[in-house]
Amino acid sequence: MSGEHWSGILTVLTLLALQLQVLPVRGDYIPPAKSDGFVYKNHFNYDAVLIEAFYDPLCPYSAESWPPLQTALDHYAGRVSLVVHLLPLPYHDNAFVASRALHIVNGLDRSATFPVLKSFFKHQEKFYGAPTRNLSRASIVDEIVKFVASVIGSASQTSIKNGFNDTNTDLQTRVSFKYAASRGVSGTPYFYVNGFVLPQAENTANYSDWRNVIDPLIGAKKSL
Repeated sequence: MSGEHWSGILTVLTLLALQLQVLPVRGDYIPPAKSDGFVYKNHFNYDAVLIEAFYDPLCPYSAESWPPLQTALDHYAGRVSLVVHLLPLPYHDNAFVASRALHIVNGLDRSATFPVLKSFFKHQEKFYGAPTRNLSRASIVDEIVKFVASVIGSASQTSIKNGFNDTNTDLQTRVSFKYAASRGVSGTPYFYVNGFVLPQAENTANYSDWRNVIDPLIGAKKSL
């Protein structure tokens, strides 16, 4: 049998294999009800420079990267928009529960989302390692519910707790994880600027680093 004939058979078999793999995915694929992410200060300007930050609320490097980014955002005001996507990393204890808590808070009061995120960053040591090593998942959820309520108000504690019984908040947290994976993100912090990946997160460790990234983009917009 000629090499050309074998090549044709292999091509057909390859296409069939791809169809068998892809078709079930298409049948099960349902887009989320809304776009993933939390908008900083509920301000999104389509004409602004867009920063997308992928954070794990219990990641020390995410916590370190937040203050200089926040300072830059406040400096540029409406000229820069930020959307934060959550990526609860499996090697950070209780990151999924903390991320789910943020989705719950965002559903209750969007203005409280970033204060809670900042509080997780500030008090990460309470939720991984020795303090939670011998706690059940239910106990950890209770601790996080009380922690979040201490940030946004004790009157919200029941609503936050009920949020952990809502399967939609579990789904939203899973969607965040899958969205990050779909963008090629495997660690935190991770940044996109105007849809393009920022090569190294360590290049945004300081306020001046963010100025070096954003200033040329603001200048380019003015010249258009």
